[in-house]
Amino acid sequence: MAQNHVNVIVHYCFSSDDDVEEALTDIKVPGVEIWKFKSDFSNIDNVDIFFEEIRNMIGTVDILINNASIFSSSKLSTLSIKELSNTLTVNSIAPFRLSQHMAKQKHDGCIINILDSRVKRYDLGHAAYQISKNMLYHMTEMMAVEFAPQLRVNGIAPGIILPPDGKDESYIRKLSHRNLFNRSGKQSEITDAVLFLLTNTFVTGEVLFIDGGQNLKGELYE
Repeated sequence: MAQNHVNVIVHYCFSSDDDVEEALTDIKVPGVEIWKFKSDFSNIDNVDIFFEEIRNMIGTVDILINNASIFSSSKLSTLSIKELSNTLTVNSIAPFRLSQHMAKQKHDGCIINILDSRVKRYDLGHAAYQISKNMLYHMTEMMAVEFAPQLRVNGIAPGIILPPDGKDESYIRKLSHRNLFNRSGKQSEITDAVLFLLTNTFVTGEVLFIDGGQNLKGELYE
């Protein structure tokens, strides 16, 4: 985004301030403003405060990319209500609430929900995550209808791109057979999709599966 001369607001929660500063330095571009805001979206009240602070300090928000996510192991048979509620709050309800705030601005803009190609299948080992992304998947189309014509709302459903926390590249290589190209995707293939959805002003309510055709194979995740 910064490389395409878009001012960027970076939200973070658990990362240290030093790590965030390092990340901001890496994307620094002359003439582009970059701000950081720390907020824990597991408390939905913080979401309202977060957006209000941005509006008061910076002004109107033109683009919202809902990317914050909890990805923890869980089985449907043993999933606790507390864990499910926490995951839904961060992965589904916070994006929905931020999208409501975008709509209340009465200003043209664009929302992109970062989903997961799992929404076309079932992940046996990440039940809470699966439910939350399915919820956001269906809300993407609903919001596109409800918030038109001021806002365009689309989604991106990545496949095998980056290893989760605690895993390395060998984990990614073991999963590559799940898609049609037998390889992992690149981060640039996600950002290219983001830029496409931001610049094509006649697309809304769509979800782009950036997964090498993995959603077509219909395999269960273990």
